Amino acid sequence: MMTFAQILILQIIAHLLADFTFQSHDMAKEKLDSGFASKMLKWHILIVFILSWILSFQWEFVVVSAAIALLHWLIDGFKKILASKNKIAKYSFFIDQTLHMLVIIGSVFLFDHFFDIHTNLQLSWSTHELLIVLGFLLCTKPANIFIGEVMKVYNIKFTDSESIQNAGKLIGNCERIISLVLILNGQFEAVGFILAGKSILRYKETETPKTEYVLIGTLLSFGIAIIIGVGIPFLEKLIN
Repeated sequence: MMTFAQILILQIIAHLLADFTFQSHDMAKEKLDSGFASKMLKWHILIVFILSWILSFQWEFVVVSAAIALLHWLIDGFKKILASKNKIAKYSFFIDQTLHMLVIIGSVFLFDHFFDIHTNLQLSWSTHELLIVLGFLLCTKPANIFIGEVMKVYNIKFTDSESIQNAGKLIGNCERIISLVLILNGQFEAVGFILAGKSILRYKETETPKTEYVLIGTLLSFGIAIIIGVGIPFLEKLIN
């Protein structure tokens, strides 16, 4: 028997996979530039629908998945207008993701209210295991994009032509995943050593802007891993 919390976590995982993992930068940019006229938007919505339905593990959820996909289409379509407003453009990512989360929570709540949550397959995953999967998924591409959007809000920019392309993203993924593993095993001191070691290495840079940029990114990166690591057991207790 699947619980409300489990199907909600699965739907959030489906959203992260569709909106981050399986969406390239070029696809996201084309959608933002073209709005409802985007050629990529319909394919993105199809992925949203398929992942939502598959990860519900129940036939009856098809109507809810269709509603989530339709509302996702509306939110993404109107994002072009949102991004064109100077005063709120830099917050468009956070508004967009908040609306998607509200749609998912509301849809799962209504499904739970009007239907019996059950699975067509025998699943043995616990809420704890699903939260762990969600946590590690958040530590990858969603965290990279979140950090970039926070930088935009504070108008923090730095271009380094000598850096290896995507190296920073890979380093960020690795440090967050390692940190999350350590935190979930109660090794907070080890996370402190990694953070201190990386800070010392970065402070060898002679260029102050680059050092500050990397330090901000590092603090945000470790901050995300720590919040997720502390948040998982907290949410587990709250659910149980």
